[in-house]
Amino acid sequence: MSTEVVMPQMGESIAEGTITRWLKKVGERVERDEPLFEISTDKVDAEIPSPAAGTLTEIKFKEGDTVEVNVVVAVVGDGAEGAAPASPSAEASAPTPAPPAPSGAAPVTAATAPAGTSPASQSAVSAPPPPSPPSTAPANAPSPQGAVDTAPIKAAVSEVAGRSYDDQRPGAKEEAQATPAPTTGIASGATDGAASGGNGGAQTAEDLRRARSSPLVRNIAKEHGVDITQLEGTGMSGRVTKNDILSFIESGATPTGATPTVAAAATPAPQIQPPPPTVAPAATTAPSAKAPSKSPVPATPPGAGDRVETMSVMRRKIAEHMIVSQRTSAHVLTVYEIDMTRIARLREQHKAAFQQNTGTKLTYMPFIFQAVTAAIRKFPIFNSQVSGDQITYKRDINLGLAVALDGGLIVPVIKRADDLSIAGLARAANDLADRARAKQLKPDEVGGGTFTVTNPGVFGGLFGTPIINQPQVAILGVGAIEKRPKVIANEEGDEYIAVRTMAYFALSFDHRIIDGADAERFLGYTKQLLEAGQFSV
Repeated sequence: MSTEVVMPQMGESIAEGTITRWLKKVGERVERDEPLFEISTDKVDAEIPSPAAGTLTEIKFKEGDTVEVNVVVAVVGDGAEGAAPASPSAEASAPTPAPPAPSGAAPVTAATAPAGTSPASQSAVSAPPPPSPPSTAPANAPSPQGAVDTAPIKAAVSEVAGRSYDDQRPGAKEEAQATPAPTTGIASGATDGAASGGNGGAQTAEDLRRARSSPLVRNIAKEHGVDITQLEGTGMSGRVTKNDILSFIESGATPTGATPTVAAAATPAPQIQPPPPTVAPAATTAPSAKAPSKSPVPATPPGAGDRVETMSVMRRKIAEHMIVSQRTSAHVLTVYEIDMTRIARLREQHKAAFQQNTGTKLTYMPFIFQAVTAAIRKFPIFNSQVSGDQITYKRDINLGLAVALDGGLIVPVIKRADDLSIAGLARAANDLADRARAKQLKPDEVGGGTFTVTNPGVFGGLFGTPIINQPQVAILGVGAIEKRPKVIANEEGDEYIAVRTMAYFALSFDHRIIDGADAERFLGYTKQLLEAGQFSV
């Protein structure tokens, strides 16, 4: 008996995956739960295990193909069957068409797109979906007044019982009486696969475009006032991709089938071609200030000895996410130099016993994580998200940890980090980093982050200008922790030069909702907690 292997759905908003590598060949034996192939989605790279033991008899898609979820990609026969006679040529030949998708579109081979082009068939890539904000979300967050409170630093760091942060969040009492939004929230106005359109029957093409577009695409469309149902998508089954929505916004065109509401009849404006940025559209829903074109300066053609490589799936997604973040958030940077001497002494004092008791190394990062979560509880605007003119204050503090990989990076998430001790944070961070490098992360371990910490200092960098991980509103970069000569003062006020363990902390924040004063208070409070060094190991 044969077992069909399908492209798994690696998350609620994931509609497709790209096969990056086959780990078995046709005719080879495979055991149940043994890794069969590797895939890349817009959330995670993962090894997919075989659902049954037997012989791999057929491979329907080759490496680089992008396949919709639940489409059969391979067949595993039981041991008695052996490989089908035609199977050995399956890998070399073109992929066998899978069961037709709703629109009859064939799978897309993204890896064959020429460098420097924007292939219409490229799959949509979505950042972690922005949740639907509750109706009780305040329009603005109260800013703490006066100087940063330096009082009970130890209590502020170690306090987790009762989750006192819940009471500090604006709108907490109102939220307790309201029905909570889903954890994986979808942008308001979005339609799911089981959308209620009043028909109760087959969905229209417009419904399908809306339902099959990613939450990120729907959010971009909402922020720019674009009706996504009027766009012709180039993705699978007519799906509107991120490239589609960004290209439309840049061109200032009118959606297909949409009727201009103002001044369209007054002036029969000519068809606007995408290249000329100086032509103003007659009446559109796009913003007045257009973004620059995707390739303002065309790349020079490759010369003799040049090497041309097609971007990997991960690199392409990183590139798209970075561009979207720069267009979405008003990035501002502030940098503090923090004295980590007391943390260094505390770590040196406990690291041997810590590793013996927990089985994991004690680094500087758990102390930084705990200080950051304490600062977030004090300044909850840093644990929020923006949707249109609404701000959603997230209850849980889910810390993203940027992990460098060969040819890219990924950001696994420590869920409810403010509930964890130093040991718990160390175990969680090391486990996620190890499994990220081994491509063993689960989709829910790379989604739902509310604040990100990146550590370029591990490579020796003093500080950088990190880009915010959408839909978050801030990211903290930790520079190299090293000894430097500093002027310090004793209790009597006498100043002298001493060797101290120092590091630069760079905070990028979204100036749309976070003022500079609040950013200074947030990072200043983090500095005070770390320099006090009152942590329980």
